[in-house]
Amino acid sequence: MIPNTPPQPAAPRYSRVAIALHWAIALMIVGAFAAGTLLEDMAFSPFKLKLISWHKWTGVSIFALVVVRIVWRLTHRPPPLPATTPDWQRRAASAGHLALYALMVVIPISGWLYSSAAGIQTVWLGVVPLPDLLDPREATADLLHAVHGGLNKGLLVLVLGHVAVALHHHYRLRDGLLRRMRPYWSRR
Repeated sequence: MIPNTPPQPAAPRYSRVAIALHWAIALMIVGAFAAGTLLEDMAFSPFKLKLISWHKWTGVSIFALVVVRIVWRLTHRPPPLPATTPDWQRRAASAGHLALYALMVVIPISGWLYSSAAGIQTVWLGVVPLPDLLDPREATADLLHAVHGGLNKGLLVLVLGHVAVALHHHYRLRDGLLRRMRPYWSRR
């Protein structure tokens, strides 16, 4: 049951750059995850090769944008949490964000390592060849494939938790937290 609490006044917002990076990375993660999930049981075909390329391009792009986002976050303070936020929630939010950032850096690297160990060079946007990080070895490739998949499952759990907490704040607590990261063209 949603309490009859009136919505709080508008909370300070993240910067336009932070909002743009957040949503661009979020959409790319959804696309990369969907492509990676489709690839798992797909028979070898020209479409599978194209999907592998798209998945890798997206992963490299996510990595690059996350690096920009980390630099932005280190040089631009995010808006403060509502004053009513308990300390344990502040610590949980910090830990959750740190875990999200760590996985957004480590997962593309694990995919690049996996591709290298599998003997398949990563070529960003079909134009920029990235150096192989490992020599091809089937056993290493199998291990890295499992690691990459496991890390992605961990990211999925964190992202779903992140979304659930944001929706809880917006619809249940009505504390304006979600509005801080809402795109500027959005009214609600």
